[in-house]
Amino acid sequence: MNASLELWGGVECTVNRVGNVWRDQVQLSGHDARLDDLDLIADLGIRTLRYPVLWERTETAPGVFDWRWADARLARLRELGIRPVVGLVHHGSGPDWTDLLDDAGFARGLARFAGAAAARYPWVTDWTPVNEPLTTARFSCMYGHWHPHRRDEGDFWRALLNQMDAVRLAMHAIRAVTPAARLIQTEDFGVTSGTPPCRDQIRHENLRRLATWDLLEGQVTPDHGHYAHIGSFGLQDRLDAFRADPCPADVIGLNHYATSDRFLDHRLARYPTHSHGGNGQIAYADVAAVRVLEAPMHGWTWLLDQLWTRYGRSIAVTECHLGCSADQQIRWLADCWQAAQAARLAGVAVEAVTVWALLGSHDWNSLLTRTDGHYEPGALDVSSGVPRPTTLANAVAHLAKTGGLRDAPAHCEMAPVGWWRTPERFEPAPA
Repeated sequence: MNASLELWGGVECTVNRVGNVWRDQVQLSGHDARLDDLDLIADLGIRTLRYPVLWERTETAPGVFDWRWADARLARLRELGIRPVVGLVHHGSGPDWTDLLDDAGFARGLARFAGAAAARYPWVTDWTPVNEPLTTARFSCMYGHWHPHRRDEGDFWRALLNQMDAVRLAMHAIRAVTPAARLIQTEDFGVTSGTPPCRDQIRHENLRRLATWDLLEGQVTPDHGHYAHIGSFGLQDRLDAFRADPCPADVIGLNHYATSDRFLDHRLARYPTHSHGGNGQIAYADVAAVRVLEAPMHGWTWLLDQLWTRYGRSIAVTECHLGCSADQQIRWLADCWQAAQAARLAGVAVEAVTVWALLGSHDWNSLLTRTDGHYEPGALDVSSGVPRPTTLANAVAHLAKTGGLRDAPAHCEMAPVGWWRTPERFEPAPA
């Protein structure tokens, strides 16, 4: 375990596709044209940065790479003394000649790109070939929000396995260049609860949320609760391949949001129709648990302990972000940081907490299905086109300097309690 808890940063960099329209967060934030954003990030005290060298942005035609943007930015990161955690696919489905359901082309194509990136930047040691593959598979092939817009559970599992194959093959290619390269595998980690009639679906979802890391560990064996279920879609051979050639994460990347925890309720009339769904056997509403449950969320400490108990591997909170006012953002970060420190004292190998979306994020209110101008500031507010440090930036700089926020000065004002623990969080049931 590192001598002290590290503070990392991250740039929201999703490139997703809706129909034939591509949405690029780096362009929406203006970061694609502002190299000196990296100097502003360095001024915050960030010394490790999750940063994109995305497949979709770099391989302009099969085998044709345009490295100019990545070259300039990775060179500047080296000059600033910032270690990058390089991401290759971030909620994307690859360039336009492949997609998540391309059983051979997606994984092999990403592996070739990963090998080329490693050869160009052999000094990079930390990699995330595919960010949140389970979440991407859900949004693209179970809910149909993103390309290839499918709503089929079999396609969901295929999309997940194709991404996991891509991670494994990409790391093989990277380690052929840099043998000590680390896999930082991120995934959203929430807890599902609900009413008793939904218990089978609750059990299914609470196991499914672990699939990304379970697959890499080679743990989806015949005695795993999902082995037979996934195999029923004709995918047993794919599972067995992971058992034979696992690629465990060097660092478990925990991403968690205030709405990551879900509540399933069979009493549909209590909830708006957009929350209604089902599994073919029972209909239920799927809502954010924080909006309906009296008991507070499990919290960061519980989540870290769960991952440590299951995998026994180093953990980093790879996305700590809240789309809210700056004082609430600081409270969310402080709660996470304090929980990570407490977990370390309890023996959990927590490596870092990452301040995510330093430049803010665009259109996540619609899950990136629309471009309607909705912007959530981060530590830097780029809404005017000129990055402006927010109160959160002051808090991040103070945290980087002192290792804590309890003694933060007035210009780092923190909410006394997070909205996720106040009565105002509850959403009224329809009349």
